[in-house]
Amino acid sequence: MDGPDDTVTAAIGEAFPGRSVDAVSDSGPSWNDANRTVRVDFADGDAAFVKVATDGTDARIATELAAIEYVDRHCEVAVPTVLASGTAGTTPYLATAPMDGANVHRPWADWSTAEREREIDRVGAALAVVHAREFDRHGQIVGGGAEGLTVETASWTETLVTEIERKRRLASTDRYDHYFDAVIEAVRANAATLDCAPATLVHGDPAMPNVFRTDDAIGFIDWELAHVGDPARERYRVEDRLRDWGDDAATERLLDAFRDGYRRRGGSLPSGHGERAPVYDAVRLLGTAGFFDKHAEHVDESPAEAAERLEGEIEAHLDAIR
Repeated sequence: MDGPDDTVTAAIGEAFPGRSVDAVSDSGPSWNDANRTVRVDFADGDAAFVKVATDGTDARIATELAAIEYVDRHCEVAVPTVLASGTAGTTPYLATAPMDGANVHRPWADWSTAEREREIDRVGAALAVVHAREFDRHGQIVGGGAEGLTVETASWTETLVTEIERKRRLASTDRYDHYFDAVIEAVRANAATLDCAPATLVHGDPAMPNVFRTDDAIGFIDWELAHVGDPARERYRVEDRLRDWGDDAATERLLDAFRDGYRRRGGSLPSGHGERAPVYDAVRLLGTAGFFDKHAEHVDESPAEAAERLEGEIEAHLDAIR
């Protein structure tokens, strides 16, 4: 890894004054250049993770801190233990203890379909517990904590637009900036469909690297994208990723297991998935469009071929919801 820069060093010193540090290492690859997260190993054998907002913006740190404290109090879902939070100079930071258990992402590729079914069932149940926290209106989490969340309320349409604009700000390339504008226009055109969505707490990025497991619990890290949104979109995001694994038969088994786990804790699946999923298809592809330069490095086709395929997919999804 690159050595710790001044912002990381300052945050570690502010969070853990006087403690002797053995090593600082990157926590893993990330496409989010507005953050940097490192693992800190102390001379006494303890460890911590420190996330710094390298762009100096404290909103994401505030959201994550509030969401962790709230979920820890109100949900039977494991979250990191917060060790410290504040601002070192002009750099907001959050320090957390390592999660108990093991990350799901690392062993997933080596598991059998039966092992994946067992774990994705548990993930479905854990997300249902999070989604059980209902709110009167959608919106962005801007503060709060264990006693309650402070939500900047808006319609689900405008909350989703805010999520898209946040993704645009974090993008590593503006090559497809026009698609952000087009998707926002299409989202607003579908307001009548979107605004009837239920309003619940959602994690915001339930990807495998953010899921941890023990024998007794499933937990989530990286709550900075948490908001009050449509639980059907979160279900859609998990199911979309599951379709990338295995053949059709294995995929159906995984989807069934995820849904069974969700129903077991939630009683039923989030409503409205079929009506709103076409909009979420278009929104999802902005994650690739905004980071196309990075995406092109990890696909088995030329950049030109990858661009042609992406543009075709986005245009098709836009046509479906315009």
